[in-house]
Amino acid sequence: MLDLVIESRAAAISAEMKVKRILPFRLRRMIGPFIFMDHAGPIQNQFGNPSDLDVLPHPHIGLSTVSYLFGGEVTHRDSLGVQQIIRPGEVNWMTAGSGIAHSERFESPSALAGGLEMIQTWVALPEKDEEAAPSFFNYKPKQLPVFTDKGLWMRLIAGDAYGLSSDVTTHSPLFYLHVVLQKGTHFALPKEHSERGFYIVKGAVEISGTTYDDGKMLVFAKGVDPRIVAKEETTLMLLGGEPLGERFIWWNFVSSRKERIEQAKEDWKQGRFILPPNDSEVFIPLPEDRSRPAGTPPNPEPLS
Repeated sequence: MLDLVIESRAAAISAEMKVKRILPFRLRRMIGPFIFMDHAGPIQNQFGNPSDLDVLPHPHIGLSTVSYLFGGEVTHRDSLGVQQIIRPGEVNWMTAGSGIAHSERFESPSALAGGLEMIQTWVALPEKDEEAAPSFFNYKPKQLPVFTDKGLWMRLIAGDAYGLSSDVTTHSPLFYLHVVLQKGTHFALPKEHSERGFYIVKGAVEISGTTYDDGKMLVFAKGVDPRIVAKEETTLMLLGGEPLGERFIWWNFVSSRKERIEQAKEDWKQGRFILPPNDSEVFIPLPEDRSRPAGTPPNPEPLS
């Protein structure tokens, strides 16, 4: 029934921005098209200088980055010239395709309001879309379907699940949901997709007599229908979809072709990526390229 439990690991995406890294994992690189997942925060107002959390301009290829906030604000800038403040309940969906550079900054007075907390995922692109033109969309909460029932609230961020369908533009079959369960509520996974899992943001659930608490990702075998019971008020992020096949990942680059990763490394090193026009003075250099055994987690650490 339960295929795998992934324990989040500590990682850092800037000098002061510490995160829980969930995907990729050495025993499970992807769930459907989702190849990366980080949980940042909560970080409270008592933090010294919010700008110390900034993630400087850095590149991506072959994926879409998806940012979703529970609290605070983040200012996004990218090489398309987009500048967008993302607030709780909104979705920033940036498709890198052939290549994009972006930054995430915490310069607004409201950046830490209520406690900054964010989930960021990467969605790998089908081979036919890996070299698509880059794009960016911001979706407001009112654009995202919400369903409520006794003890249950959920928002469909993207894809299709439980009879709901999101207008967020995606490139392959998937689902991504924000779910809140009250204590004692029973819950089941969507059945429409081959690969499914959920991350426990806070709280705890019980499955077949075993309790799992926050910071864990639970991955389920195809076709199983687990009975999930909330042990307390619990927040989950559900995700999955249809597999895309093998993907290579190095730093912030994802591709079905290893040679494309090498090209992206050289392009960033040689300054061939366009930087955000209003955020281009300082950027993250290409990390040292250290070799590693096949099947181990990516090195260096990916950024958001």
